[in-house]
Amino acid sequence: MNDVSLDTDYAAAGFGGKLPFGKKPVLVIVDVVMAYLDPASPLYAGVEAELASNERLVIAARAAGVPVIFTNVVYEPGMLDGGMFAKKVPALKAFERGSPMGAFPDSLQPAPGEMIISKQYPSAFFGTSLASTLHAAGFDTVLLTGYSTSGCVRASALDALCYGFAPFVIRDACGDRDIRPQEQNLFDMQAKMAEVVSEAEAIVLMQGATA
Repeated sequence: MNDVSLDTDYAAAGFGGKLPFGKKPVLVIVDVVMAYLDPASPLYAGVEAELASNERLVIAARAAGVPVIFTNVVYEPGMLDGGMFAKKVPALKAFERGSPMGAFPDSLQPAPGEMIISKQYPSAFFGTSLASTLHAAGFDTVLLTGYSTSGCVRASALDALCYGFAPFVIRDACGDRDIRPQEQNLFDMQAKMAEVVSEAEAIVLMQGATA
């Protein structure tokens, strides 16, 4: 197997099918908050370039009439509602209610009427109303961005697939602490659970879906 490229090996094994981009997409911005953007935070990930991509995508989505949903992480004081996740990742204390680390950056604020999903676990779907809300409104495709690629973005992509939505992960707008988990998880999501597309491709898809 070492003589065969990873792409070739996965393709021969039957991975990497194609998911269709639907007629009613939604853009879900996963946890683009100050904890990952403020160098004083233990979760700081150096993902400013990905923030800029998110800014452009939100402008494009709004112009195309594609709804935008934001997620954040909020824990009550004492972190009891963080369960095993908070025990595994003590740095999540940065998301206790009222912490400035849980705030959205000034350059990427939800507009009036845009939904904010507050969660306690990695997936935007787990323990939230997101899936039922999207199904009730007839959405079929979820464009995903945010932090971190290997954590909350990946978990949200997998749950989107399991709930019957086509997940499209926008690589330029997803960030992680290191290029290794970034690229490994983008590769694996493309192979097994999602379509991984560029920012430019995502904008064209959104414009085409609402044309």
